[in-house]
Amino acid sequence: MGGVLAGFATIIALIALGALLAQLRVLDLDAQRVLSRLAFYVASPALMVVTLAGADVHQVLSANLVVSASAFAATATAYVLLSRLLFPHDLARTTIGALSAAYVNAGNLGLPIAAYVLGDAALVAPTWLLQLLVLQPLALVALDVGVADRRPALGAVLLRPLMTPLTVGSLLGLGLSLSGLQLPALVADPLQLVAGMAVPAMLIAYGISLRLGPRPGSGAAVTELATITALKVVVMPLVAYAAGRFALGMQGAPLLAVTVLAALPTAQNIFVHASRYERGVALSRDAIFTTTALSVPAITAVAGLLAV
Repeated sequence: MGGVLAGFATIIALIALGALLAQLRVLDLDAQRVLSRLAFYVASPALMVVTLAGADVHQVLSANLVVSASAFAATATAYVLLSRLLFPHDLARTTIGALSAAYVNAGNLGLPIAAYVLGDAALVAPTWLLQLLVLQPLALVALDVGVADRRPALGAVLLRPLMTPLTVGSLLGLGLSLSGLQLPALVADPLQLVAGMAVPAMLIAYGISLRLGPRPGSGAAVTELATITALKVVVMPLVAYAAGRFALGMQGAPLLAVTVLAALPTAQNIFVHASRYERGVALSRDAIFTTTALSVPAITAVAGLLAV
């Protein structure tokens, strides 16, 4: 479990740095917005290029993909149905809520957990690629449509993913991986440096928001936050276990892997999207905070119950 704790410790350290810089008045909420925009428009697309260019995208065609897609679909659908009954929102706000409940931190937490708990970092690849190449572009289309002044034409909706920096970066990285081409050092080296800003910018911006925004739990409706937390930490791993065990007949280490990955907390980039579209900012921030705190015992319990 050392890798799990190390992954969480790294995240907490950078969030604490953001909070400290806000406390010392080195950075403020304007800086938080700048960091979020920098991560969304520049650093994250660069990260998608360098990450996917070196990934084995053939792993996306695996049983892990089926389980990841099933767990996301079931959990996100549950949130949407509950939100319509208990806390109705517009399309963009509902999209942020669904992502907060079902979009996992497959990067800076999923990789170390897959490596140190599951013994194979490649196990996280199907979840990661599914989110980057399918779920995130679809969510960004929903967010664009949701904040538009008027309903766009179908052609404009279909073309929106190609105009989103994160999607463009993902497609470029995928193309490089499938073709086997390598970027020249003159391009790859600066791109790698820019990509390195993505996660720190997200986490520092998040820390600033924690310090200067409403305290966790007060910025979002308690009922909705509790619903999202329960869906993410409890329901999603159970759905992944059921899909793997009963639908696909998985057992042992493969079943442990898909269940642990589903128990990962909400990804930090959901906060970046919420900030960019100005929908559900406090909710996404608080969901990341609560699910990250609770995912440690959740993953520990799953590993203890299913480890072989």
